[in-house]
Amino acid sequence: MSGLEIERKFLVRKKGGNYREAAFSFSNIKQGYIPAENATVRIRLRDDKAYLTIKSRSYNNGLTRYEFEQEIPVADANELLKLCKGGFVDKTRYLVHSGKHVFEVDEFHGDNEGLVVAEVELSYEDEPFEKPSFIGPEVTDDRRFRNSALISCPYILWRDTMPEEYR
Repeated sequence: MSGLEIERKFLVRKKGGNYREAAFSFSNIKQGYIPAENATVRIRLRDDKAYLTIKSRSYNNGLTRYEFEQEIPVADANELLKLCKGGFVDKTRYLVHSGKHVFEVDEFHGDNEGLVVAEVELSYEDEPFEKPSFIGPEVTDDRRFRNSALISCPYILWRDTMPEEYR
């Protein structure tokens, strides 16, 4: 898969809607990042599959960027993970239908325990979408919530700056 990725990211309320109960699917994800200039290079293990993803720098406050993704053999991913710097992101991803869209709700583990973020991919930047009841404020343009940033500056270091409703 390749092309433009248009994505909006939101905090998830701890009360006011249960994304786990609403989910039609979930998976476990481990991912790391290979250092690169002017791009993000991600290696991801998702259950029994593996992917190499390359993303350009984002524009429009993190809303849009070019993305290339290719499924790769798990054995290759395990070798590539050895090239990753700074550790890994571990999370459980829940998929939740909302209108004609699917929200990906990521529940983080390890040093990012307690952080829950939802993303929705759009076909165009101002495409309307229905927010599930558990969706909180938008954080698309806040770099702290990017998975690649959570490796070098994990949630445990800044969790106390968040409103109680999202801890």
